[in-house]
Amino acid sequence: MNRIFTALGATAVTATLSVAAFAANTMVGGAEMFPNKNIVENAVNSADHTTLVEAVKAAGLVDTLSGPGPFTVFAPTNAAFAKLPEAAVADLLKPENKDQLAKVLTCHVVAADAMSPAIGKMIMDDGGQHPVETVGGCVLTASINPDNNALQLTDENGNVATVNIPDVDQSNGVIHVIDTVLMPKM
Repeated sequence: MNRIFTALGATAVTATLSVAAFAANTMVGGAEMFPNKNIVENAVNSADHTTLVEAVKAAGLVDTLSGPGPFTVFAPTNAAFAKLPEAAVADLLKPENKDQLAKVLTCHVVAADAMSPAIGKMIMDDGGQHPVETVGGCVLTASINPDNNALQLTDENGNVATVNIPDVDQSNGVIHVIDTVLMPKM
């Protein structure tokens, strides 16, 4: 550092460090995620999470997920929702299905701030699988895919979601972006 400091001068080093700190924020759906914003404030800016944001609003969960937390949200992308049967999302978004939608969404939320290294340690401590109790009453099974070391979650129906972007820090918790919608046992 001293060699760099001497060669570049204090201003250049400060500028370099500022750019490095700024670039450290995770990008999700083409938007920078800011650790000083809450889950909802960040999610609304992600082009990959418009369906999730619409669903959170329809289920009346905006205030909850904007609250102090801490929360871990396994956030399905638009592509994850597109894997569901064609009319399923539209049906869930109907006002008369608000309770069912809230159940589906809260099965993606854990009342803790769980970064992937902590989840990985729990998986290893439990011999390769760790039960994850959600706010919605679902129990997900966390594991590590041996082929690519990706964190995976299996819902009570056997659907497997892979975490594509882990550890997106939020002021009230963390988001892990997943590729499949997890469903409660019906």
